[in-house]
Amino acid sequence: MLKLKIGGVPEHFNYPWYITLKNKEYTKEGINLRWEDYPGGTGAMAKALRSGEVDIALVLTEGIIKDIINGNPSKITQTFVKSSLVWGIHVAANSKFKTIDDLENATVAISRFGSGSQLMAIVNAHNNGWDINKLQFKVVGDLQGGIDALTNGEADYFMWEHFTTKPLVDNGTFRRIGNCPTPWPCFVIAVRNEILENHFEEVKKVHDIINNCTKEFKDFDNIDEILANRYEQQLDDIQKWLSITEWNDGEPVTENLITDIQNKMVAFNVIEKKENSGDLIRNMYI
Repeated sequence: MLKLKIGGVPEHFNYPWYITLKNKEYTKEGINLRWEDYPGGTGAMAKALRSGEVDIALVLTEGIIKDIINGNPSKITQTFVKSSLVWGIHVAANSKFKTIDDLENATVAISRFGSGSQLMAIVNAHNNGWDINKLQFKVVGDLQGGIDALTNGEADYFMWEHFTTKPLVDNGTFRRIGNCPTPWPCFVIAVRNEILENHFEEVKKVHDIINNCTKEFKDFDNIDEILANRYEQQLDDIQKWLSITEWNDGEPVTENLITDIQNKMVAFNVIEKKENSGDLIRNMYI
């Protein structure tokens, strides 16, 4: 049986993987798929792909494009969540900052360099006409690190997925002063080149299984209640999240899409120049 290691953030986007793993759908196909939570997000998973700690990762589109350009020996095999990710812009509950404009010269907490939290801080700065070169970053590791940094005054604001952080807004840990949606599909599947070269058919089977699940995911009985309980969310928040979230159920990732995203990333100064988009992807279904 082929053993494959997969990583993702422990968030509601990835619940379809939990379902398929619980049902032993990969085992039935001769694949021993082992899940690893990465609360540190895309920066941590990009590092894990490079080291071979994981073979497959569910990563933010902008983060993995940047890291593959910088030498990560992996390919994007498919869009996983094709809707935008809504990033909440958070300050401590007792912070002096009231509006996004107040944050221009403030210190932003990021999970690590190259993470979505850093890249989206750059996008937000660009959207607001700030000098990106003057952004000040404080590396905090993960969401808990962001909580600690804002609470202790080591950083001024922190960007993380809106609904994941909503309970922290509700309980008064954070105050959200705005949102910044990604201008591209938010999550993709990335696979190490070595695995694609040696086990392409098994990787394709993994894609088939998860795509079959996400195709029906929103129609599962009581899925909103299940997600609300598991991720400690208010039911109406989960229902809002489900209404704006769209998974990809097998549509191939195209060079045109990656080129369009790269064009935006260059405009936002997230990357310096575009690479050949065909070198960043490996389609499962073409």
